Amino acid sequence: MAFASSLLPAPVSRVRASFAPELAAFPPARMCVSLKAARRRGSRHGVRAEVNESGSTLAVDALSQVKHVLLPVTDRNPYLSEGTRQAAATTASLAKKYGANITVVVIDDKPKESFPEHDTQMSSIRWHLSEGGFTEFGLMERLGEGRKPTAIIGEVADELELDLVVLSMEAIHSKHVDGNLLAEFIPCPVLLLPL
Repeated sequence: MAFASSLLPAPVSRVRASFAPELAAFPPARMCVSLKAARRRGSRHGVRAEVNESGSTLAVDALSQVKHVLLPVTDRNPYLSEGTRQAAATTASLAKKYGANITVVVIDDKPKESFPEHDTQMSSIRWHLSEGGFTEFGLMERLGEGRKPTAIIGEVADELELDLVVLSMEAIHSKHVDGNLLAEFIPCPVLLLPL
């Protein structure tokens, strides 16, 4: 309760404005910028907007530049978890729409021999991507390396110069992938799909 009372407004008679000499080196802030000045500044920095017949600004489709998509599989479910199935469907849809290639990387901290349903999982991955219209895709296995999946995803994305990583939030919620390290290790955009 003591904290709440300290948040009460002070009477106007007790409030005084004073000059802070340590801020004297900074120019006063301008609260608004004219459209003309903003246009000049935009042309200096290489910003350009195109106008169509209706006068509205065209939005650039950022995904149209995507030519290689990575689908990381980090769960041990032989038939794939709901999040991984959703990521596979989204990856196939995006790749089909933009003519991109798909690479799947299966990541597990245990070797293949300790996972008896490994072949079932591989068949499941093939089936889900073929449902999206993809029978040919790259497949990598990074099993038993003892490294964090986030670092492996970043390494693969860097080696293959990928344009996009599609990942379900389920991989982050289940602690397979460290969401805090995504920006640090992954050199391309990451599309995180909600659960």
